[in-house]
Amino acid sequence: MAKTILICDDEPVIRMNLKAMLKEIGFDDVLECGDGKRAVEMALASFPDLAVLDVTMPEMDGLTAASEIRKKLKIPIMLLTNAHDAQTAKRAAECGIAAFLTKPLRQQDLIPAIELALAHTDEVEGLKEKIEDLKETIENRKMIEKAKGLLMERDRLSEADAYRTMQKMAMDKRKSLRQVADVILKG
Repeated sequence: MAKTILICDDEPVIRMNLKAMLKEIGFDDVLECGDGKRAVEMALASFPDLAVLDVTMPEMDGLTAASEIRKKLKIPIMLLTNAHDAQTAKRAAECGIAAFLTKPLRQQDLIPAIELALAHTDEVEGLKEKIEDLKETIENRKMIEKAKGLLMERDRLSEADAYRTMQKMAMDKRKSLRQVADVILKG
């Protein structure tokens, strides 16, 4: 479980109760504040593992604060609310909110919400990394194919011979096929 959590609610009693619950379930460090603007500042300064923000707060509402935090940090953010409407739920989905917690908050609701939020965020970040890797692989493949086509046309080689030529160049120069392709394409 995460060790540092940021909680932000403009009601001190709610913060106090939430902090006590979080300490009881194993959070070492519970950062707290009472407005959205301060929540953004604290999150960017302290890099918590998770944040719980009230939807309605002074200075900046919880959704705006969550959006600002998620621009810089890829942490799960849960919203704390008395009641939520369809518009709030839609904005929450657009901001990447991991979960809604309703007041009055019960400890038995908190633990599974935190565990799911952390697991979901890790999964999404892993998928984003895989997507980036795949984009790079596709881009490399495109450049290699273009270079192979250029060799086929310029040197009148078969596809297999052009590819073997590029492989040999890569081995001889201790470069990747993509690096060899870039050299061939630059002329």
